[in-house]
Amino acid sequence: MSLFCGNIVDPIKKKIFPGTIEVNNGRIVSITEEEGKSYDNYLLPGFVDSHIHVESSMLTPSEFGRLLVRFGTVATVSDCHEIANVAGIEGVKYMLRESQKTPLKIFFGIPSCVPATDFDSSGAVLDADALEELMKMDELKYLGEFMDFPGVINMTPKVKAKLDMARKYGKLVDGHAPELRGADAKKYIDAGISTDHECVTIDEALEKIDYGMKVQMRQGVAVKNFDDLIPIGHDNFENCMFCSDDVHPDILLRGHMNLLVQKAVRRGIGFFKVLQMVSVNPVKHYGLDVGLMQVGDSADFIEMEDLQYFDVMRTVIAGEVVFEKGKEILQYNEPEIINNFVVECPENLDVPHRDGEINVIELVKDQVLTKRTKVLPKVEEGKLVCDLDRDLLKIVNLNRYKGKATPTIAFVKGFGLKRGAIASSVAHDSHNILAVGTNDADILRAMEMIIENKGGIVFVDGDTEFILPLPVGGIMSDLPYLQVAKSYKKLEELSCEAGSSLFSSYMSLSFLTLLVIPEIKISDRGLFDSVNFRFLDLYAD
Repeated sequence: MSLFCGNIVDPIKKKIFPGTIEVNNGRIVSITEEEGKSYDNYLLPGFVDSHIHVESSMLTPSEFGRLLVRFGTVATVSDCHEIANVAGIEGVKYMLRESQKTPLKIFFGIPSCVPATDFDSSGAVLDADALEELMKMDELKYLGEFMDFPGVINMTPKVKAKLDMARKYGKLVDGHAPELRGADAKKYIDAGISTDHECVTIDEALEKIDYGMKVQMRQGVAVKNFDDLIPIGHDNFENCMFCSDDVHPDILLRGHMNLLVQKAVRRGIGFFKVLQMVSVNPVKHYGLDVGLMQVGDSADFIEMEDLQYFDVMRTVIAGEVVFEKGKEILQYNEPEIINNFVVECPENLDVPHRDGEINVIELVKDQVLTKRTKVLPKVEEGKLVCDLDRDLLKIVNLNRYKGKATPTIAFVKGFGLKRGAIASSVAHDSHNILAVGTNDADILRAMEMIIENKGGIVFVDGDTEFILPLPVGGIMSDLPYLQVAKSYKKLEELSCEAGSSLFSSYMSLSFLTLLVIPEIKISDRGLFDSVNFRFLDLYAD
């Protein structure tokens, strides 16, 4: 039996009162209001990230949990399609096993799109028949984000089979539909898609809410829509949730959902409306066994000094104190290692010249959206080369599951590098090797280093070489979170010193293979038109 005293914040009754919470066997057995008592601390529901990929933190579930509880996060809704694209069903089971090593409640979903499309090469294919094994597992709460929104709108046989199976097993379905509006958006939602974390504008978000969808306001690293969308929280708080989607370890060291709560309150959203969005709504929407400060609930709550800065003093999950300021309660757990990495580095990256303009991927600042532009390339000795004056850099995508493969080579604008190359085996969602650089020698060396380590994130500039190895599936580190964050920060610093003006060049790089996001991306099979879902030749029509 444990007792916790303070000013209790009840998000259901929307009241704050001095009192004591009695906990037994991990659940709240009584809440006693104490009139006349005075406390200088607050006990409130823990925060829930309604959509985040553990793998994108580059941390194993154990380290991910050890870090997030420091900021009052008690649960996450986590689609594990990143590791599933690498290792299939075994990858999903791996995440479930590793999540048992952390008290953070990580609620994994069933990956719906492995691969995300039929236009790139992943390490596994999960069709409806393969997913049935996962559908039968109670610990998997929902069908993960359905990125193939054209398939949903047109109700292709593959998509229909997966949606029908979700209904059969009573699983919710998460969405992913950037800029989808009007009749197509209604078709998508009417097919049973319940959420979307890809809304960019208030008009888009409100339209989707009107059609019956829950909107997840996202504040990630490469994509930040929270500030633009938070005003709808005044009147639509019952249909909104907070999420981060993809966040790297150096950013997570600064905070998590607590920062969004602080930001929302400072923007004038009522405190209980904020709690509804960051705690109540995800718990109720997904049916999570996460406490909301009610008798009978799991004892999941946080202690804070005030309701202005949201500085976490203690985090309690299932009645156990898992974080206390100034103490290191949770310890590092060495993870199991799984992987799928078979590839040879190409001998050269030559692109023969022919007359005409080329299609170029142009980045959009702070978004995963890109623009398709056409330019005349720079040519030297009959070959296309980088043009630093116009910020036209070479980009390479190499299939890492095939042994010996022919890379896709194209050009990208927006990284700003003036020297060197960056590369990564974190490349959503198939996680092949992706590199961008100012010259072929550095690009090839960066790719070689990733192959040597069976995964990693790399910076190369002549004799300057630095890598964060990612031996777990080629997308996660096996190191403690502080070491991972330090190495990743070093990589970003090297990229900035080489000329990049992006907030996170490696995160921006990782999304250039996400074929379901408009307008133009790069697959291991070629340049891809993400608007019309077709391959493009390097040379424009």
